[in-house]
Amino acid sequence: MKRWALFLYAVATCIVVLDQASKHWVLANFEEYQRVQLLPVLDFVLAYNYGAAWSFLNNEGGWQRWPFVAISAVVSVVLVVWIYRLPSHQRLLAWALTFILGGAVGNLYDRVVLGKVVDFILFYYDGWHFPAFNVADAAITLGAALLILDALLPERQADGSVGADAEQGRK
Repeated sequence: MKRWALFLYAVATCIVVLDQASKHWVLANFEEYQRVQLLPVLDFVLAYNYGAAWSFLNNEGGWQRWPFVAISAVVSVVLVVWIYRLPSHQRLLAWALTFILGGAVGNLYDRVVLGKVVDFILFYYDGWHFPAFNVADAAITLGAALLILDALLPERQADGSVGADAEQGRK
């Protein structure tokens, strides 16, 4: 197995462990909707999400659990294969996929074992609240931001040159 891919899988595993450890701590120390203020704009609050991002399909009675499990599992397998097949010079893309993989597996575990995702980080300001989220969600968001950045930056070639413009400059 490629060392780089193995390293990235280890990072994704660390994200899952951090996510699950933080959720375990919250479940052991909080009642549902109990809030503890950490900063004037940040609380911990135990909330359950039966749906997807921003509680999409949260109140649909439970039918959505297994389709979300299936989607998350398929996406996770695709990410594992994609990371393995990535050329080693595509580091930013590799990191993006690794963060998304770690977050997807963390939330997948919740859906399979608990039937819901545990959220507990709540940002707010002056009456505005961002939906509660967790470490896995933060990893997915970071991965998505890196994915966008990777798409916007010129492509690096294996030799370190940058995209087609670099190729034209050498001729």
